[in-house]
Amino acid sequence: WKTFVQKREDVVGLDSSIIHNPTTWKSSGHLDGFSDPMVDCKETKLRFRADQLFYSPIILKEFGEKIGFVCVQEANDDQMVKDAKKQAKKILKEKELKGQEYEAFSFKELIEATEEEMSEIPSPASGKPTLTMPRDFNLMFQTSVGAATDKSSTAYLRPETAQGIFINFKNALGTSRQKIPFGIAQIGKAFRNEITPRNFIFRSREFEQMEVEYFIPPGDDVWPAYHEKWMAECKDFLIDLGLKEDLMGWDVHEGDKLAHYARACTDITFRFPFGTQELMGIAARGNYDLTQHSEGSGKSLEYYDDATKEKYLPHVIEPSLGVDRLILALICSAYAEDEISGEKRNFLKFDPKIAPVKAVVLPLVKNKEVLVEKAREVFNSLQMRYNVMWDAAGAIGRRYRRADEIGVPYCITVDFETIEEDAGVTVRDRDSTEQVRMPIEDLIPYLSQRIDGF
Repeated sequence: WKTFVQKREDVVGLDSSIIHNPTTWKSSGHLDGFSDPMVDCKETKLRFRADQLFYSPIILKEFGEKIGFVCVQEANDDQMVKDAKKQAKKILKEKELKGQEYEAFSFKELIEATEEEMSEIPSPASGKPTLTMPRDFNLMFQTSVGAATDKSSTAYLRPETAQGIFINFKNALGTSRQKIPFGIAQIGKAFRNEITPRNFIFRSREFEQMEVEYFIPPGDDVWPAYHEKWMAECKDFLIDLGLKEDLMGWDVHEGDKLAHYARACTDITFRFPFGTQELMGIAARGNYDLTQHSEGSGKSLEYYDDATKEKYLPHVIEPSLGVDRLILALICSAYAEDEISGEKRNFLKFDPKIAPVKAVVLPLVKNKEVLVEKAREVFNSLQMRYNVMWDAAGAIGRRYRRADEIGVPYCITVDFETIEEDAGVTVRDRDSTEQVRMPIEDLIPYLSQRIDGF
């Protein structure tokens, strides 16, 4: 928020409602098109998302003959191969081909299967070809508004934060006195009716989303430069937060992967320990959304450009980032190991500005009242500015390790010299483990320089 709203003059913040009128989702296309292909197992009655099931033929090496299919649920590569081998072993045994070698699996999403292949592909639940053909299932959470429960009371929880920005475009434009190009940003909850939540945080029913809709003049010669600029700025932002650049990559959407309304879309990917996943998308959405909402509401969302004396529907560049994924990527990037005095240390090397706990205050002993009182004074003063932690239990070295493990960048120790000689406190740096002693009045300026940068 600080980077893309507070520190920019051309982006304003918004907090739109979670429950929207159904006409919003009708206009945006979510009511008719926001769906996932589902398949049912006719024997077990279990339901699966077709794009979370992967199938592969079993082809014998010796004869090049296909003897059947395996079908596994989405997971990391090793787990999928392990599950597929288990199924293949069973099929080989049933066909009295036990011990025969077969070619490496070539997984495809189940939605790519033909009707003929579907008649042979086994259900992950029953192990038999009992899956229905894929059919669409709407992903929006439906609810009722008001006392009555009928068709007129139907509403939906937002499946994304973007549409709340588009329907408030005119409000934000008028009240902020911005001129195009400018952006509207929002952070908030989004909800999706996932039938089979899985794959850790990557398929969940409730998640936190950060999006910017950056409005620009129309024209096929205009959007590419803005798109490239936002791609570069988003990557720099992620690196500045502490993500390792060597774990990041690009995934350019082309062909069927590109939404029908989008001019372009490129994802920043991150290589997690369990595989590469999309982290942040930067899309050039054209003027599709404003056009749809203008037609659906009957209200013009055109912008009058004072410089060119033209009216037009702005186009949009949309950077979109999942907060949950970002936090996981930061933890993966921050994890570090080293050795201190011959002892192995595991710790999180968060950049101080994004560390959840900025400092921990440690009274050297907890049974000396005057020492604890002084430490409490230090703690209370820091609490006014930062999220800090109090820890008085155990040996000081053990307390250092506890702080290191959760990524606390600074440990502040109040000892006997603090109260007997007015010698200030010691501040230990997490990464170097070096300690410096300073007067208590210098503590906040010291931390401010390292955490806030001023």
